[in-house]
Amino acid sequence: MTILLALVGILGISASGPIIAAFPGVPVLSMAFWRNGAAAAVLSAPALRKNSKAYLQMTGREWFFTGIAGVALALHFVCFMYSMRLTSVAAGTALVCIQGVWIAIYQVLRGTKYRTQVFLGMGVALLGAIIITGFDMGLGRDAIIGDLLALAGGILAAVYTLAGSVARRTLGTATYASSCYAFTAVVLLILCLVTGTPIWGFDARGWIGIILLTLCAQIFGHTAMNHLLSVLGPLTVSTLILLEIPGAAILAALFLGQVVSIATYAGLAVILVGLALVIRGQAQPKVEA
Repeated sequence: MTILLALVGILGISASGPIIAAFPGVPVLSMAFWRNGAAAAVLSAPALRKNSKAYLQMTGREWFFTGIAGVALALHFVCFMYSMRLTSVAAGTALVCIQGVWIAIYQVLRGTKYRTQVFLGMGVALLGAIIITGFDMGLGRDAIIGDLLALAGGILAAVYTLAGSVARRTLGTATYASSCYAFTAVVLLILCLVTGTPIWGFDARGWIGIILLTLCAQIFGHTAMNHLLSVLGPLTVSTLILLEIPGAAILAALFLGQVVSIATYAGLAVILVGLALVIRGQAQPKVEA
């Protein structure tokens, strides 16, 4: 069951970038709002069916970490989804998936001691990011902005994963995911209202894009990964997320016809090597007594 959920989650999140890029007619903020609002409504049903007082019984600590995760997820979506409109799906996804490095840095700042392999991996992964952004300079200002947004999205994804792993220690998947997505939807709705972004009135093609993104990326992708947080832990989940990089690139090539430069593939390969070193080095961390 765990393997099946992992496969569903990887396919779901891999489809996110290509779907966002394929439906440019819907504003990014609107698409992000609907994917989270709809997912929260759908997942609240099984949570309430299992326990009609599920949300009333949540502790202050659970609400706190769920709220942090929800706000971080909202800002992550803003950065990531805008990046998909500005740079290639392969480059943006690779830069977002550097979140494993940010998680490792956070743990180091908390006093966790790692082998040199982890720090070497961080350096290699960041070198891969520099390779991608460096060659994207030739593609224009938009590509660079997209790359920087993707990097910011990766940092926010790390915050979302870390906070979610704390909340998931005591919360069920449906309760946590629906609460988190509700926080995210509220933040995104506020951003839509402040910026004057429409959340209604799209054509049929636009609504198809929203539905596809909600089902594939949010309900199946993110929710599967949220479930795995309590089963495998944030480190292993961040490892699985690495498979989103080639998955998104392949889907973008097949369905969008995006041609990715050899330099981008080179940077992508360097990032994967660096992240693999980070993950291997964290397998048995040496914690100072």
